[in-house]
Amino acid sequence: MTLNNAEAIFEDETAYSEHTQFLQDVLSGLRQTPKQLPCKYFYDERGSILFTEICNTPEYYITRTELALLDEILPEVANLIGENANVIEYGSGEGRKIRRLLAALKQPKSYTPIDISPEILLRSAIRLKHEFPNIEIHPVVGDYTQEVELPITLQSDHRNPRLVFFPGSTISNFNPDEVRSFLTNVRSLLQPGDGFLLGVDLVKSPRVLHDAYNDKEGVTADFNLNLLRRINNEFEADFDRHQFEHYAFFNPQASRVEMHLVSLVRQVVTIAGQKFYFEAGETIHTENSYKHSIESVAALAAQCGFAHSRVWTDRKDLFSIHYLTRM
Repeated sequence: MTLNNAEAIFEDETAYSEHTQFLQDVLSGLRQTPKQLPCKYFYDERGSILFTEICNTPEYYITRTELALLDEILPEVANLIGENANVIEYGSGEGRKIRRLLAALKQPKSYTPIDISPEILLRSAIRLKHEFPNIEIHPVVGDYTQEVELPITLQSDHRNPRLVFFPGSTISNFNPDEVRSFLTNVRSLLQPGDGFLLGVDLVKSPRVLHDAYNDKEGVTADFNLNLLRRINNEFEADFDRHQFEHYAFFNPQASRVEMHLVSLVRQVVTIAGQKFYFEAGETIHTENSYKHSIESVAALAAQCGFAHSRVWTDRKDLFSIHYLTRM
């Protein structure tokens, strides 16, 4: 498979580097005013499982809407991309959507999943190799907010087209400057004419958005609070998750859903020997989810060297999938 590189991905040195960076980001984020933590650290093994559960809640429309839309458009997508494509996916997770894409494409050559969670990445890659034995699979542990180095075999293939796949509206977690930086990084992986298939959540009723991030079963709350559990486990911290509460709301001025963890009492938390003081009602800002228009996506794409070649939406205009082409 070229899962023969997989063991090297999980070397102790890499794990140590990621652990150190996580700690640095936690400490620096909690020193800021207001306090914040990067949402990319939601996705340890338990966080990834909880996110899969979120996608199955009745209120969270994004996943089921995108899957239904993909089923409608994939024959057209396959014609746009052509044969023998090298597919690259950021934030691959469990791989539900990529199965549909790989099955629809015309003899795809390779698949490179890139994910920050090593456990989820390797498990998904092994399953996909059994399902698609004729496709080379190159799992890469990486942070999609940074530049990613592709496997050598993929770097040396200049004959076949590349397609970057970024579904789920994960791009909504980026502010406009971060979107431009991300699109620039994606463009660097592609040659002129190569494609970028991008899922983007659209602006809609604030009530629909509120319900999607505050499901009745409390799965999103568990997902948000799991970040404190992870910090406790990895850095011998002493967060009492029962003294924090999930809080999510739509900010119409910024066109984004914000997720926070609210301290319910005045308290002190120790992390790696350092103390952090919380007032009652003080929050840790854990995630933004920006909601876009089709026009704003096209404008951002053009600024970063992409042609906005095609866009599809569901019948209720909840969600959009864009096909961008590197110019």
